[in-house]
Amino acid sequence: MRRVHYAWIVAGVGFVTLITAAGFRSTSGVLIVPLEDEFGWSRATIGLAVSINLLCFGLGGPFAAALVERFGLRRVMATALVTVSAGSALTVLMTEPWQLCLLWGVVNGLATGAVSVPLAAIIANRWFVERRGLVTGLLTASNATGQLVFLPVLAAIVTSFGWRWAAVTVATVAIGVVFPLVVLLVRDRPSDIGLQAFGATPETVEAPPSSSNPFALAVDGLRTGMRSTNFWLLTGSFFICGLSTTGLIQTHLIPAAMDHGYAEVAAAGLLATIGVFDIVGTTASGWLTDRHDPRVLLFWYYALRGLSLLALPYLFGAPRFGLILFIVFYGLDWVATVPPTVMLTAETFGRERVGIVFGWIFAAHQFGAALAAWGAGAARTWFGDYGWAFGSAGLLCLFASGLVIRIGRGGAPIPAPATA
Repeated sequence: MRRVHYAWIVAGVGFVTLITAAGFRSTSGVLIVPLEDEFGWSRATIGLAVSINLLCFGLGGPFAAALVERFGLRRVMATALVTVSAGSALTVLMTEPWQLCLLWGVVNGLATGAVSVPLAAIIANRWFVERRGLVTGLLTASNATGQLVFLPVLAAIVTSFGWRWAAVTVATVAIGVVFPLVVLLVRDRPSDIGLQAFGATPETVEAPPSSSNPFALAVDGLRTGMRSTNFWLLTGSFFICGLSTTGLIQTHLIPAAMDHGYAEVAAAGLLATIGVFDIVGTTASGWLTDRHDPRVLLFWYYALRGLSLLALPYLFGAPRFGLILFIVFYGLDWVATVPPTVMLTAETFGRERVGIVFGWIFAAHQFGAALAAWGAGAARTWFGDYGWAFGSAGLLCLFASGLVIRIGRGGAPIPAPATA
């Protein structure tokens, strides 16, 4: 039998890490009501911590990618897991809202941002030449998988034993299960164990480790991106992606369904079902990205998502089959945008800088998410329902489909800016 290439082992550990990081980040969803009941904190106060978490999660990506270039993949992943564990464990001692904002907003947000979608881009582009799109899709799909695995378990723990035990569970899994896997199995580069990337030819040249200051690397990545029209097109479209997914549907689908008579458990089931179909859709998107023009894929993803969001306000009042059809359709499209976006970033800026540059593009995704998380709630308050929020997001998705089709391909990668 042919031996399994070590790249698949690194990808497997990355998948487990991303699954658990997604679960850690989304734990705040099951803590809102318990914290409100115990401390009397308002939803706005707790929501502020969630917004800080989203912003830090996005900003953590490019700087974590720069740290990976300077200190290595294994060290950054291990440090992030230790930080997640420490921050989660300390939440059991908090008594003031600012402590929630610090621990769950800043600490958890930055640490989970270090092991998020930009990490998937780094693993896929550093360890794979062939099957790169497929691996990106699989690793990206782990975000939905993590929520499916962790949220029901954590919700059951909160119900049976209290929210503190949920925080302790997160801390224990991070340090006791995932941390040892990362330390024992992850390697920084194929050359560290005498290999080439999966599918590489003898002529393939591996980029050497960087000795630059990580902060300077992150800033140089942003400067490099800002010189390219493609960067602005990818950033603008990914801003709309975050606005129409994490910020809107993930945050507000449950209360919107409850507004239309759904029980809370049934409404939560709708979101979980979206996660199930997201795994299928994102993995298939990775497979398609290896075979078709990623711009065309993105055009259809954003256009179809926009049409589905425009139809959503009417589907709530239609027979249940209509809403189920939306859940299946939207779930297949939810994070399908990531593999082609990563592919276009790598083509434009080179594989050695894809982690940092895509980290900045992903930061725009999270800014869009934070805006929608607040804006959709404000629209619900002003207009009495979510119709304006869903309709506006749908129109923006149609606009994004026009942005991505203008992305250029075929040129040499954009060189890094000269340093002083």
